[in-house]
Amino acid sequence: MNTEKLEQLIIESIQEIAPEIELNDIDFDEDIREECDLDSMDFINYLEALKKASGINIAEADYAQLYTFNHTLAFLQAQTHNDH
Repeated sequence: MNTEKLEQLIIESIQEIAPEIELNDIDFDEDIREECDLDSMDFINYLEALKKASGINIAEADYAQLYTFNHTLAFLQAQTHNDH
C-alpha cells in the first residue's frame, strides 16, 4: 500500500471515532489522542477501526508505538513491507 492510501486509512479510522477531525487538523508528530481529543476507549476503538480498514493485525503490545500519526504510518508501512 502506498503512503497516500495508508494516510487515508488512518484519517478514515480517526473519523469513525471523531468525525469532525480533518487531516489538516492533525500535527503528524504530536500525540494523536491529544490532537483528536480521544480518551483511552476512543483510542482503542480507533485502532480497531484501523485494523479492520487496513487488514493489518495490530497487537495490543504495539499500541504504545502508535501514539502519533507518523508513528502509525511508519508502523503500517513496515507491516505492509513485511507481508511481501
